[in-house]
Amino acid sequence: MDAQTNTLLIDWEQPFGLPPFAQIRAEDFPAAFERAMRVHQQELAAIGQQLGAPDFDNTVAAFDRAGRLLSRIQAVFSNLAASATSPALQAVQREMAGPLAAHWSAVYQDEALFARLDAVHRQREGAGLTPEQQRLVERTHLGFVRAGARLPAAQRARYAAVMQRLATLTTSFAQNVLHDEASYTLPLPDAAAMTGLPDFLRAAARQAAAERGLHGAVITLSRSLIVPFLTFSERRDLREQAWRAWVGRGEQPGEHDNRPIAREILALRREQAQLLGYASYADYALADTMARTPERVWALLDEVWQRALAALSRERAMLEEVQAAAGVPGPIEGWDWRYWAEKVRVARFALDEAELKPYFALDNMVAAVFDCAQRLFGLRFARRADLAAYHEDVMTYEVSDNEGRVLGLFLHDNFSRPTKRSGAWMSALRWQHRNTGTAGEAARPVILNNNNFAKAAPGAPTLLSLDDVRTLFHEFGHGLHGLLSDVGYERLSGTQVLRDFVELPSQLFEHWAQEREVLKRHARHAVTGEPIPDALIARIEAARKFGQAYETLRYTASAIVDMAAHESAEPIEDIVAFEARVLAERGLPPGVGMNHRLPHFQHLFSGSSYAAGYYVYLWAEVLDADAHDAFVEAGDAFDPAVAARLRRYVYAAGDSLEPGAAYRAFRGRDARIEPMLRDRGLMD
Repeated sequence: MDAQTNTLLIDWEQPFGLPPFAQIRAEDFPAAFERAMRVHQQELAAIGQQLGAPDFDNTVAAFDRAGRLLSRIQAVFSNLAASATSPALQAVQREMAGPLAAHWSAVYQDEALFARLDAVHRQREGAGLTPEQQRLVERTHLGFVRAGARLPAAQRARYAAVMQRLATLTTSFAQNVLHDEASYTLPLPDAAAMTGLPDFLRAAARQAAAERGLHGAVITLSRSLIVPFLTFSERRDLREQAWRAWVGRGEQPGEHDNRPIAREILALRREQAQLLGYASYADYALADTMARTPERVWALLDEVWQRALAALSRERAMLEEVQAAAGVPGPIEGWDWRYWAEKVRVARFALDEAELKPYFALDNMVAAVFDCAQRLFGLRFARRADLAAYHEDVMTYEVSDNEGRVLGLFLHDNFSRPTKRSGAWMSALRWQHRNTGTAGEAARPVILNNNNFAKAAPGAPTLLSLDDVRTLFHEFGHGLHGLLSDVGYERLSGTQVLRDFVELPSQLFEHWAQEREVLKRHARHAVTGEPIPDALIARIEAARKFGQAYETLRYTASAIVDMAAHESAEPIEDIVAFEARVLAERGLPPGVGMNHRLPHFQHLFSGSSYAAGYYVYLWAEVLDADAHDAFVEAGDAFDPAVAARLRRYVYAAGDSLEPGAAYRAFRGRDARIEPMLRDRGLMD
């Protein structure tokens, strides 16, 4: 197949350059990748070998433009591999992981290219560059240095070999987790097995079975099924079975065992950091973050951990009181906590999730996020049913502003399915920028949100939990970060910012999911259409801080284990024993558990983005709670002046501004920790 017949290599004629997904086949990718890498190499050779003195335009801006064909193909492939995979696509992932890693190592270790970039970097102060151009020079130069550009030849070669092996291992890790998630079902064959389950969960379990060609009802490891099952099921034996499968992903002996893979990844990252002169991988990873050092991360984690431990003792006492009143003996185990916590919510706050969910139909909540985006930033979302995506569930929207200018395209993929990895995420098929090589021409973004909600039966509304609603708003916040980007250069666009800043736009947007006027407008009963009663909103608000200690400890436990593993100077032979030892030393209370155990911790081991970086959600929460207070202080959740500053300095700026400076430009000062502690119920 050549460049004229391979769909991935021809110009795509759909609006926004949307890929013709129906024409793309898994077998197209290897040849397309090979050609795109050759084209990229030729583009870089032309930059490195030119005779003119290096300057911003002929070196830095040219490098930013190079590799567009490869980036386009990688974006499509990554999206399909995550959201609509197949055995054929997974085979291509395994085949191409090493060659792609080798290609990118060669790019960032190109001596001629780095020599030109280094020259521009040395002269950047007096070159008459704009602040954004100077930022691009600095970020690009740092990327080369952190990829080994300054290492001696032998060490560069070893560094490249390490990166190739890591690419292969992280691919295997992700595929193993998907295997364990896709292959597990807990059958619910009769009424006895469904004791305690509300109607919405029974319907979702039947739909999950139908989608898999099974009879009856099943619980899968999708969060939108497993969490409510652990919350409502009266069958403690079945809760334990489901819980053990959920926490045991990636830990089953055999070809899908992630324990040896994670062990090797940690060892190679330690070597990677040492090659670059760092004491640990945590030191290396954190050098390019707002936190800068492990010490600052530990200070935040330690403070929150100690406060949450104290708060958990109060939550546990409430659970034990309800448990004792029910005449149930024994300690509260991991498969019991959510069950008894729900009993407390009903008893103390008159808050029943089965009563709540009919007010949170997916379609209404999607309308809510669009409405908030319109009221804050003037955005409008118009359905484009004529633009087909990669799966029938995916909704495509054209995004425009109040003046009718089209900004980009938004793809919304909300449902769980066996061919889709777990979790929720934002990605891009194309980033916004103006560095197209043609004056006056700009690239408009194509942004995707992926969620994993349990799909209702045909014709029935999909109902969300409050946690699901927060996830919807969270990912849409990331989506807005991509859609509202307004920068000159692709490398600085959208969410391509420091990792502990990237969660600010997403977590901040979650606050509007809790605004009373948003709920009154959009939380309408799926059957009657009636708006959510004020009394029910009041009960939601009263119960908001209950369970925060439990959730805080689960999250922080995962962040602590992440930091400990990536800071370890010694090889970790048994990751499960290491995890248990770290948590025992920290005093994790029994029955609480952690958000992600190491054998299935995809944030850490399906790639490197969050390695020694799971703390970023808490770091960004300090920012988002303080940022939301700006609207509170203004007396209006949609205050135009505050929203305008937020758009300019946070959502639109990408990485064109140093994140600390961007936050100060928005808020007028640095963030304070107290609003986060207050919102989590952790103040003294």
